[in-house]
Amino acid sequence: MTDTADIGSGDDPLAESTARPSADTRADSRHRGDTRRRIQTVAVELFTEHGYDGTSLREIAERLDVTKAALYYHFKSKEDIVASLVEDHFGRIDELIAWGREQPTTAATRREIVNRYVRIVEGGDQVFRMLQQNQAAVHAMASAKSRGELFRERMHSLIDLITGPGAGRPERVRAAMILGGISAGWMFFADQFTDRHELSELVRSIASEFLAPGGGPGADPGS
Repeated sequence: MTDTADIGSGDDPLAESTARPSADTRADSRHRGDTRRRIQTVAVELFTEHGYDGTSLREIAERLDVTKAALYYHFKSKEDIVASLVEDHFGRIDELIAWGREQPTTAATRREIVNRYVRIVEGGDQVFRMLQQNQAAVHAMASAKSRGELFRERMHSLIDLITGPGAGRPERVRAAMILGGISAGWMFFADQFTDRHELSELVRSIASEFLAPGGGPGADPGS
C-alpha cells in the first residue's frame, strides 16, 4: 500500500460542506484547521515512537480513527506533514520578525524579541526532537536544502532586529549565539525539567543577560 494518492473531491471528508451561511463556513474552516493540527500531533507522536521510515500514513489514520482518504485530503504524503510542521514554525518566526520591524530599536524591544523567540522554541519542542531523531530521513527529503536556506534567512533577520542597524561582527555573533543557545538549551534540558515554565524562565533570563554589551552572568540586561 502506497503512502501517496490523488483525491478527486475537493471536500474535506472530516468536515461538512462549506456551501452554507458565513457563520457555518467559519466554523467549518476552524474544524479543518483543528483536523490538520490533530494529524500533525499524531504524526509527530508516531514519528517519535517508531521513526519516520517506520510509520505509514495508514498507521497515522488508524490512530486518528479516520479513513486514509480523509487523511489524504490534508496531506498526500508523510513528507507533506513534515513540510507543514516546518512551514508552521517558519510562520511563527515570520510573525515575530514582522512585529519586531514595527517596534523602536530599544533594549526593551530586544528583550521582548528574545522572550517571544523562547516561546516559539518552547512550542516547537516536540517537533524539534522528532526531527532530531529522524535526521537521516529528514535530510534526504527534496525540500531539505531549501529549508536550511530559509531558516538562515530568518535567523539573519532576527539578528538584524536584535543588533540594530550598523552593528559590527561581534554584536552579530553575540546575537546568533543567543538565538542558537535558546534552541540548544531546550534540546538538551527539556526532558530534565518537570516544570517547563521553570526552564522557560531560566533560558529567557540567561539569554537576556547576554544581550547587553559585555553581557554574561552578572551583566545588566537592561543596558
